[in-house]
Amino acid sequence: MKKALDKNPYQLLATAAFVDLFILCVCWEWFISPLRPGGSWLILKAVPLLFAIPGLWKGKVYTMQWASMLILLYVTEGLVRILETGSNFWMALLETILATTGFVCLLIYLKPIKKAAKNLAKQKAQTK
Repeated sequence: MKKALDKNPYQLLATAAFVDLFILCVCWEWFISPLRPGGSWLILKAVPLLFAIPGLWKGKVYTMQWASMLILLYVTEGLVRILETGSNFWMALLETILATTGFVCLLIYLKPIKKAAKNLAKQKAQTK
């Protein structure tokens, strides 16, 4: 538990958003409101999130960079499906909120890291 408390809060929020988004996608397409009765193959849309979660938890910058681009697909899907009715509306709204939260948290977490990398590159260029 101490390791979790030592992590950056934005890293924790981004990781939680990805985990929650994975659970939402699986539940939505499996039994809450699948495209076909009994579930659909659209459940596979949750798989890419599984590849990002361990890297986000460990704070790997490269994973956070590609995950910030991946999450935009879920924002887009949520915004498109928000026009549906019934439980699909609420699932799409929740997907949009979770994906946007994850995206914003990743950007906030990565901003000082990118700034430090630019400053380091600038210093190296000046010493040459």
